[in-house]
Amino acid sequence: MRQLRIAVLNAAHRDANTTRNFRRELDASLAEFDVTDGTVPDHFDFDGVVVTGSRSSVYWDEEWIETTKDWVSDAIDRGLPFLGVCWGHQLLADVLGGTVEDMGVYEVGYSEIEQVTESRLFDSLPAEFVAFTSHFDEVSELPSAATPIAENDYSNHGFRHDHVFGVQFHPEFDTKTARELVERKDLSEERLESILAEITPENYRAACPAKLVFDNFLEYVRDVREPQSAADSATESETTTIGQTD
Repeated sequence: MRQLRIAVLNAAHRDANTTRNFRRELDASLAEFDVTDGTVPDHFDFDGVVVTGSRSSVYWDEEWIETTKDWVSDAIDRGLPFLGVCWGHQLLADVLGGTVEDMGVYEVGYSEIEQVTESRLFDSLPAEFVAFTSHFDEVSELPSAATPIAENDYSNHGFRHDHVFGVQFHPEFDTKTARELVERKDLSEERLESILAEITPENYRAACPAKLVFDNFLEYVRDVREPQSAADSATESETTTIGQTD
């Protein structure tokens, strides 16, 4: 069984934690692109695409964000499966016609997430699960043809639109990433201490089942892409045979 080829659009402004986390969680051949410096793939020869989190907002008027949106839109039109995480979730919703806005509050820490629609992305996860969250923005209005698949009291936490999936929470986070992210935020000393106190090995273990979204996404990609690859190979073989002469 061949390894899947996955493009990782890294929007984390060179945060080494992001590279480490996604390389750990995605069992595939990864091609990583730092989209914050305007680098996007120059082709679409991938089985799927993952879009990471970011400290930026998708509605900011920045050239690299528009460049990323353009490539993502073209890739979606070509039928590539996508998984967006946090900022990636918001970017995919925006590209598909949804609305992303500032929530007016900051959700951060280990949160309860509830499944609202059965989805392959959440196979083997309970109806309610825990995941680390960190976001000021939300998908306030889903794309018209999207199905919500997860939420909590703060916002939508997951949607599906054909081959496109987005999750607002961070299934990839380890405790090192969570601590360093929280310490960068402009929080009151009291809130900072409260959140840091939550980032424990016990809470991390409780959130680990959420990592199944990566395996489930890759299984979905394989189901979608391998029949197409087999069909392309069969067509190529047939063309070669027809072209042969004695």
